[in-house]
Amino acid sequence: MKISFLGAAKEVTGSCYLVETEKTKFLVDCGMFQGGEVEDELNYQEFIFDVNDIDFVLLTHAHIDHSGRIPLLYKRGYRKRIYATKATVDLCRYMLPDSGHIQEMESEWKNRKRKRAGKPLREPLYTADEAKDSLSIFYGVDYEEIIEPAQDVRVRFNDAGHMLGSSIIEVWVNEKGKETKIVFSGDLGNKKIPLLKEVTPIKSADYVLCESTYGNRLHEDIGDRAKKLMEIIIKTVKRGGNVIIPSFAVGRTQELLYELHKNRELYKDEIEFLNNVPVYVDSPLATSITNVFTKHPEYWDSEAQEYIKRGDLPLDFPNLHFTHSVEESKALNEIKTPVIIISASGMCEAGRIKHHLKHNLWRPECTILFVGYQAKGTLGRKLLEGEKNVKIFGEDISVKAEIEYIESFSGHADQKGILDWLSQFTDKPRKIFIVHGEDEAQEELADKIENQLGIETLIPSRYDTYNFEEDKLFTAEAEDKVKLSVELTNKIEEMKLRSDKALNKLQELINSKDITKDLSPIVSELNNINESLMKLYRELLD
Repeated sequence: MKISFLGAAKEVTGSCYLVETEKTKFLVDCGMFQGGEVEDELNYQEFIFDVNDIDFVLLTHAHIDHSGRIPLLYKRGYRKRIYATKATVDLCRYMLPDSGHIQEMESEWKNRKRKRAGKPLREPLYTADEAKDSLSIFYGVDYEEIIEPAQDVRVRFNDAGHMLGSSIIEVWVNEKGKETKIVFSGDLGNKKIPLLKEVTPIKSADYVLCESTYGNRLHEDIGDRAKKLMEIIIKTVKRGGNVIIPSFAVGRTQELLYELHKNRELYKDEIEFLNNVPVYVDSPLATSITNVFTKHPEYWDSEAQEYIKRGDLPLDFPNLHFTHSVEESKALNEIKTPVIIISASGMCEAGRIKHHLKHNLWRPECTILFVGYQAKGTLGRKLLEGEKNVKIFGEDISVKAEIEYIESFSGHADQKGILDWLSQFTDKPRKIFIVHGEDEAQEELADKIENQLGIETLIPSRYDTYNFEEDKLFTAEAEDKVKLSVELTNKIEEMKLRSDKALNKLQELINSKDITKDLSPIVSELNNINESLMKLYRELLD
């Protein structure tokens, strides 16, 4: 048996793992790479497997960095089943066509630029209609239900507490009369996420693929979250500004609505003030997803279910408004009194949030409030890191608004949460593969696991393959010529983009004659590219 790490390996997005047994080949997740131009190009690359060889797909949850390339898989010929929880299937019915619509809009905009530059045009990764077609092969299962998608494979989905329907997946593989158990953590939930249940403890595994998004971080005290949210809003409103919240349409938006709605007894004065501030959810997708949440109260925690028993609606209150049309969205920026606007995308890379940032970033009385992880290269990450000028729709925007971040709203477990979950294994895994994280987070988490839990860890790179029989992690296998050729071509294209991007940044600094600017990030990136080229050269010689 082998497992190949095709995404979310030394990176946070693009989750995808290929498992190959004697008889069966299957994927766990098929996610989209998110970030900048380099990540966008990765989405267009050829899969390093033949889609017709894949027997089934297991999907941990609906977030696009885990599900977003499923329509592309379908577009390229895959027609077998995709297994996910019933809530995940319901969420994907809205999220994947929405992703297809974004692909169409982004492609149209980029093609206009390509045409002006005399470059060849490119079709969207997939369309909204192609995404809708892919939904025909989804198959919903219940938590704790054991299924047998192949003769030699059994599977069980468990609540990961990360978002509605999110899963930790247990996989048992029978090979040569021996059973091996692999656990895929998916994205592990933070403690006490509004509406959601806690992360399911798993007691045994031979191998674990464990996420590490916050592997080197501890979240702030979760008990202060609601209070801090209200304080930021009230402070901004009192100085006459808008609160713009880039939020993931799935999960985070619903959690925010819940936090604004509850705690009436504890924060009576604050709630009374907030009741006079209009809250706009400016995302048709978030509106649809909120309806999915109300359809699945069986996934909610006991607190939220108590609200329902009392006849209260946790995701509704008098000053809440949902916008639908583009005209309604545009009209929000004409409102002269302070408002709260919750809009997607959560990393500020696409959608209506970019328009709201364009209209509010330059205003010092406003606040941009982040409540979720921002991947490297995204506009959200740049704002969090303190950039004072950003480009939105090709226009230079000066950043004068206050930038805030409430990390405890994160849907991901922090370092302690991950270690707590791993420590509950009564039968310790032989190895833990650290995935879905940036370098620093992965390395620190790996050290903690080995020192505190005494379990060996491995940090695979993209395209690495672990051979269970040989107990060894390999880079591309030279005997697999087709796979190797595609992989090397993909790597070369990626390095071209990274190099162009770094050199363009360097040229911009030279043109600006800003000698005070720290060049070390650009130099570091160019050194990394050089090292990657040397590694690639050695692979070609081998």
